[in-house]
Amino acid sequence: MAPEESKDLTLRPAPIEAPAPSVSQTRVYEQDGFEEGDERGGVLEYWRMVSRRKGTVILVAALGGLAGVLVTMPQTPVYQARTTIEIQEMNENFLNMKQTTPVYESGIYATLADIQTQIKILQSSTLLERVVEKLKLKAPADLKMETGRISAWRRALNLPESPEKDAREAALTMAAGGVKVKAAGQTRIIEVTVDSTDPNIAATFANTLANEFIDQNMEARWLMAQRTGDWLGRQLDEMRIKLEKSEDALQDYARKAGLVFTGEKQNISEEKLRQLQTALAAAQMDRVAKQSRYEMAKNSPPETLPDVLNDPTLQDYQAKITDLRRQEAELAATYKPEYSRVKRVQAQLAAVESALQRERQAIVNRIRNEFEEAAQRERMLARDYAEQTRVVTAEAERSIQYNILKREVETNRQLYEAMLQRVKESSILSALRASNVRVVDPAKPPKTPYKPDVPMNAGVGLLAGLGLGVAFVIIRERADRTLQEPGDAPFYLNVPELGVIPVADTGRHLLYYKRRKLPEETKAVTKGDRRLLQDRVELATWQQKPSLVAESFRVVLTSILFSSENGSRPRVLVLTSAASGEGKTTTASNLAIAMAEIRLKVLIIDADLRRPRLHSVFDVDNQRGLSTLLSERPLAEGALEGVIQQSLIPGLYVLPSGPETAAAANLLHSANLPELLARFRREFDMIVIDTPPMLHLPDARVIGRLADGVILVARAGQTTRDAALAARQRFAEDRTKVLGTILNYWNPRRAPNGYYGYKNYYGYYSSKS
Repeated sequence: MAPEESKDLTLRPAPIEAPAPSVSQTRVYEQDGFEEGDERGGVLEYWRMVSRRKGTVILVAALGGLAGVLVTMPQTPVYQARTTIEIQEMNENFLNMKQTTPVYESGIYATLADIQTQIKILQSSTLLERVVEKLKLKAPADLKMETGRISAWRRALNLPESPEKDAREAALTMAAGGVKVKAAGQTRIIEVTVDSTDPNIAATFANTLANEFIDQNMEARWLMAQRTGDWLGRQLDEMRIKLEKSEDALQDYARKAGLVFTGEKQNISEEKLRQLQTALAAAQMDRVAKQSRYEMAKNSPPETLPDVLNDPTLQDYQAKITDLRRQEAELAATYKPEYSRVKRVQAQLAAVESALQRERQAIVNRIRNEFEEAAQRERMLARDYAEQTRVVTAEAERSIQYNILKREVETNRQLYEAMLQRVKESSILSALRASNVRVVDPAKPPKTPYKPDVPMNAGVGLLAGLGLGVAFVIIRERADRTLQEPGDAPFYLNVPELGVIPVADTGRHLLYYKRRKLPEETKAVTKGDRRLLQDRVELATWQQKPSLVAESFRVVLTSILFSSENGSRPRVLVLTSAASGEGKTTTASNLAIAMAEIRLKVLIIDADLRRPRLHSVFDVDNQRGLSTLLSERPLAEGALEGVIQQSLIPGLYVLPSGPETAAAANLLHSANLPELLARFRREFDMIVIDTPPMLHLPDARVIGRLADGVILVARAGQTTRDAALAARQRFAEDRTKVLGTILNYWNPRRAPNGYYGYKNYYGYYSSKS
């Protein structure tokens, strides 16, 4: 505005025209995009959480690694000796061992089961006790003890060391308890490892364990073969007595029954019975097949039977009939029915059809005769089979008991002969001592301990600390339900983010500037108006033009100007927040200043009738204001005179709230409000309305219905998602258009890579200025 214009602005009265609601104002916002339960859980979100608290994560991880090292250092070093054993398959065909061994399994499963069995035997308490007792009997010189880390520390600190005998027994005890046995993949190799505080004892224990296992294996086989031979000898004597008794019973029964057998003979009656049974089964099958043909012939037209259709004679007749009908049709087209050739063809046709009918009937009769013949043959065979069955049954009753006694004798004889053979084989096997176990790699004393592993324990501690640090950071971030950084509001509220306003102090530190020259248009202000030139965050866009804060408000203005849907930008904007202290007044004043900078005629209205602030920000009189205009009815002709005041900023006008009142909600429902907004639309390019928090006060909702859009202001780290969602929900229910959100008081230093990006860019911008 030109300097000669007065600070007070008088508006001409004009017809009251309420703005017609646009499509964007009346549309209902979707509710699915901002449900309260929506949460981000993607990898990128977690990465952002960890990046913001990377110092904490690194500290906890470092403490975990240090704890791993500290826990490892005082531990006694443990050595591990390793030996491998092969479990070979026994040659069961050698001396027919397969027939003399009482237990036997075969197949791949049996081989795997045998390997697992040998592993359990190697870990058995009996075998380990044998090894310990054998090693205890050795002289101490045979078991060379090496000094460990604890002994070295004791000598360095001049502390008394434990006796050598106690140390050897402790090493043996640890070796007995540190035996680990496992199979080497799909092979017959078994790996045996022994842990001990002394490398020589570990190697000696492993080799002694392998040797004792081989000796025990041979002893077990020898004892099994010896016991098997003794048992077979006792059973052989009992079987011989049983065989003699069964032979005597067979001969006695044959004499009493008068049965005499010269040898094995074929029973003719039984053979005849089997032949009759076979013939009867064939006759039944033939009768069923012919009965099926007969039933089909009886219940179906003759011309549809398969025998009729496949008969060559009937096929010839059918062809002749077709040919005669064709001739008849040709003659009928030329001659009358009384013509001799026509009658001759008709006579031939009748004769052929009669012959065809007779042949069909003959085929049906043949099917019936074949069925009756098959049924009669089945009845005769059934009668003969029943008679032969009675004959065989009568003959078998006389020889049943004899055959029973004869089979018992044969069974006993076979068992006796088999056991006699096994007794001879077992006597030979018991004299042999064979083993299927051999040592592949004997154990050697290890040169270095395998645990404690300092790098591994430190790495485990580092990973554990890293996991705990990440978990701690994620849990802490999840527990904080406030809007933290750019992008949170669009995700949770499903509305655009118009811009981000950084912390004012951060904006000053990110720019390198000292004392600045005041704008030329403010040099001639009076001493009383110098208060307006004091550094205030509400006037940062005017007082700190090259600052990061000022540029952020200009970005917000650009987003607002480009948010139009039909080519017309929003002109009446309502700024509100969910709760108090979130910076809506600061945002409204700076946004109005940014609008004025682009040569727009801007009116900023302080609609917070309970706690007004804009009059102190712009240093204007608050005796009369919005509450004065709303309380007058009807609106007087010159009511606006002296109420709207021009600020020191060119193009920016201020409508203060006026005297404070407790009936603010009632005043906003006054009919004067739509009339005032209509007049303001005609006189100003942009109108910015600062309203109180909307969750507990209705002012923003009432004014928002008359505006082109509402802008929600949220403070980073203070505004909760629940409060923002509730505010968004209220406006959606009111069908009030929400242009977007502004994230206020955001600290770029806490954002990953955010602070340094701002610093580099605006440091360059400041140096160019």
